Amino acid sequence: MGISGIILLSSALLLPGKDLYQPADTQPVSGFPVSITEAAEESELLTEDGVTLREPGTATTTDTGEETAGLDIRYLLFLQDFRNSINDAWTPFMEFVSNFATRYLILAVLFIYWALNKRDGLYAIASMCLTLGINQVVKLTACVYRPWIRDPRIIPAGDAITSATGYSFPSGHTATAAPLFGGMAAKADKRHRWLPVLCVLGTMLVGFSRNYLGVHTPQDVFVAICESVLCLIIMEKIFAYLRLHPEMEDRFLLAGVVVGFISIAYITFKPYPMTYVDGKLLVDPQKMMNDGYGDIAFLIAFCIGRFIERRWVRFKPAGLNTKGVIVCAVGMIIFVLLNNNIGKPLDNLLGSHWGHFARRLITILYYTALYPLIIKLVMKQTDDENSEQLTVSPEVQKEPEPVGK
Repeated sequence: MGISGIILLSSALLLPGKDLYQPADTQPVSGFPVSITEAAEESELLTEDGVTLREPGTATTTDTGEETAGLDIRYLLFLQDFRNSINDAWTPFMEFVSNFATRYLILAVLFIYWALNKRDGLYAIASMCLTLGINQVVKLTACVYRPWIRDPRIIPAGDAITSATGYSFPSGHTATAAPLFGGMAAKADKRHRWLPVLCVLGTMLVGFSRNYLGVHTPQDVFVAICESVLCLIIMEKIFAYLRLHPEMEDRFLLAGVVVGFISIAYITFKPYPMTYVDGKLLVDPQKMMNDGYGDIAFLIAFCIGRFIERRWVRFKPAGLNTKGVIVCAVGMIIFVLLNNNIGKPLDNLLGSHWGHFARRLITILYYTALYPLIIKLVMKQTDDENSEQLTVSPEVQKEPEPVGK
C-alpha cells in the first residue's frame, strides 16, 4: 500500500485540474465545469461495464468550448480529428495493438519461461503481476472517469470501448504491456541488442494506441509506464536478493498473498464516487471493481503458483528442440482457449467480482505450475534437475565471456 501511495502522490500533478471525486450530485461530469442539470439533458447509453456513455453530439451545455478543456482532452480531440480525416484508416491497427498487449504478448514470456530461461520468464511474469496489482489499487483510489465521460465530444474509436473497462487512470493495457516488454528487454542477450529497442517501441505504441482510440489520456499512460518501471526495479532487487538467500523466497511469496488479500479488502470497502445524472448512476463502482479483483488476483495467484512449482514441480525449461517447441506451442494454445472462454461461466457461477478473480487464478496457476508439471512429465525430467537455481535450458546456455587474453 505504501508503494501505491507514493505513486498517487507523485502523479498528483498529472491528474486533470478539475476535481473528479466529489459527493453524489455535485461531481463535474467532464474535465471542465458542467452542471448535473445540464448533463442530465444529454442522451445516455449505459454500457455493459456500468459506464454511462453519452451519445456523441448530444451535449446541450454551452460550456463545452475547446478552450476550457484540459490539455489532455484537447490532445484526444486532436487525435480524434485526425482519425476522422483519414476515415479511421489506422483504427483497426491500433485496436490490434491494444488487444495484442493484453491477450497475446504474454505468450512470448510464457515461451521464455517454459522453453528457454526459467529465471528470466519468472522475472517478466512477476513484474507484470506486481504492476497490475498496484495499478488497480491506484486506479480504484483515484477513481478518474473515462475521457468520454469527462467530455461528451470524445468518441472512442471502433470497438475500443468494449475493452475499456474500469476507471481511466492509470492505463491497464499499458500496465500489462510495459512490464512484459520491459522484462524481456532487461534480460535480452547482448547478441540481440535490437530487442530492447523493439520492446521500448512496443511499449510506446501500446500507450499511444490507447490515446489514439480515445479511451485513455496521456497521464493515464505515463503513470502506468512509471508503475511498470518501478515494479521492474523492485523485482530485479528481489530476484538478486533471493539468488543469495533462496531460503527467504517462501516469505516473499507469503507476503505477496497477504498484501493481495489486503488490497482486495481495501477496494471492496473503500468509498466510491456515486454521481447521478437524471436519476441514473453515471459509473457503477461495483462493476469498476471487477478488474480490481481480477488484476490483484494476478499477484496472489503468481505467489501461490510459484510456491507450488518450487516445492513440488521443479521443472526444467523444455529447450529449443523439436519436442520442446511442440510441447510449449500446445501449452500456449490451451492457455489462449482457457483465457478466452472461462470468464463468463465463472462470472455466472461466482458473481462478477469473484468470477474475475477465479479466472485469473486458474490461468496463472496453469502457466506457473500446472503446465510446467506437464512439461516435466512429457520431457521425462527427473527430480535431480532442481529448479531452485532457476536454470536455463542446455540448448540456450550462454557461453562464458572470456576473462582475458
